Formats: sequence, structure tokens, C-alpha cells
Amino acid sequence: MIYSMTGYGKSVLQLPSKKVSIELKSLNSKSLDLNARMPSIYREKELAIRKLIANELVRGKIDFSIYVETTAEDTSTQINTPVVKQYIQQLKNVVDGSDIELLKMAVRFPDALNTVREEIDENEWQLIENEIHTAVTDLINHRLNEGKVLEQDFNMRVKSIDDLLEQVIIMDPERVEGVRERLLKGVEELKEKYDENRFEQELVYYIEKFDITEEKVRLKNHLNYFLETINSKESNGKKLGFISQEMGREINTIGSKSNYAPMQQLVVQMKDELEKIKEQLLNAL
Repeated sequence: MIYSMTGYGKSVLQLPSKKVSIELKSLNSKSLDLNARMPSIYREKELAIRKLIANELVRGKIDFSIYVETTAEDTSTQINTPVVKQYIQQLKNVVDGSDIELLKMAVRFPDALNTVREEIDENEWQLIENEIHTAVTDLINHRLNEGKVLEQDFNMRVKSIDDLLEQVIIMDPERVEGVRERLLKGVEELKEKYDENRFEQELVYYIEKFDITEEKVRLKNHLNYFLETINSKESNGKKLGFISQEMGREINTIGSKSNYAPMQQLVVQMKDELEKIKEQLLNAL
């Protein structure tokens, strides 16, 4: 099967005093590139989160976010009453104003508000961690659906290359005979005497240099191996990339050896299909 590196996952947890939203976005990348954003209270759990995501998602440029929205009358910030009263008293010695106006000024001064550092509730964190797993699973399912589209495209293009290869195989005897006739015609136009046996030996040697039997066999094997890898249990985009490189080598060699315009046209079509495969492989996990 094939998994795409593109995906999106989300999960929302409603707690008594807050709503926690977890989001994951993934794009293609040669390795794992994880960017994590979360409230400071959860920073101590970041390494564990990174390990979880790395194990499950393996590769890709991944943005992970935790958003917290307070839904109850519960806040970690409190008014520092003694400090505010002292500020108001000092302000009365400086300016005239009502208590409300002085209070508005006082709360803007340093230390007027105290922020109490929250500690992680482990029971609450367990619930959040479960939702992270849910969001990761959601993203993996998205990747799988995207991968099915990639798989259909790969199968179609590999089939196209295979069909073009069959045309090359059918055309090959015609190509060899064409090369033979061109060489013979060229020699005859010289109007010089020559040793027919020696010429035939040289002709065989020359045609053997342009023999593409091995390339045809190897390309066929690479096409079959590509399909086998697609149908394996695990997604392996890097392995498919290596196989596509080998396919390209054989196609290029057939093109350079063909010395026959109709066959070179088929090779150009094979190269076009292979380039499209390589482009899509950049997004395969």
C-alpha cells in the first residue's frame, strides 16, 4: 500500500473548565521535520509528544498544535491586592482623581497582577494524550486516502510504460533489419569492392553494440518490482524512488542504443511517464 505524506488530523476534548483542540498538518519532506506549538504548561511533555509522532508518522514536514480555550470562570491570574492599594495611595499624593480612575492606573503598574504557575493534572493529561492519538490516527487515515489516489496513478503510468515497452519489443527486429539495410546501402554507395564475409562479421559486431535485449529484460523486471513494492504491506516511497531511478537508466540506455527514430519516439513517451511517477513519489511516504 502507499501512504501520502500529505494529511490533516484534528481532535477536540471538552473538559469542565476548558476546551483543548489538537491539530496535525503534514506535507512532504525527505525526513521528519516536526514543529510543535503548545501552551507553556504542557512543554514538559513535548519530548514524549515528539517521540509519539515520530513513531507513528515516520516522515514529513509536520505542524503539531495544542490550543486551549478557557470555558469556565477559572483563571491563573489574580490581582495583587496589597500592591494595588499601595499604588492607589501613592497616586493620591500625586494626582487628583476618583478611586475608579486611580484603580485603572494602578492595575497597569508592575506586579499589580500575579500569574500563578499551573501544574499539569496527570489525569487531565491522560485525556489529552488520548486525543493526540486520535488526531494522529485521523491524519494517518487521511494519508491513506491520499495514498490510494497515488497508487492508482502509479499503476496507470507503470502500465503505460509496460505497454510502450511491448511496442519496443515488437519493433526491435524491424529496427535491427533497418540498421542492417542502412549500413549495406552505405557500403554499396561507396562502389568499392569489399570482403562480404568480413563485412558480415563487422555488421554483426556493430549490431551487437546496439542490442537492447538486456535492457528490455531489466526494465520489465523493474516494472514488476515497482508494482510488487506498491502492493507490499508497508509504504516505502524511498524504495520506489530507487526503483524508478533504475527504470530511468534502462529507458535512457534503450534510447541511446536504439538508433531508430520510431523507437526513440516510444522512449520519449516512456521518459514522460517516468517523470510523472518521480514527481508523485516526492509525496509518497
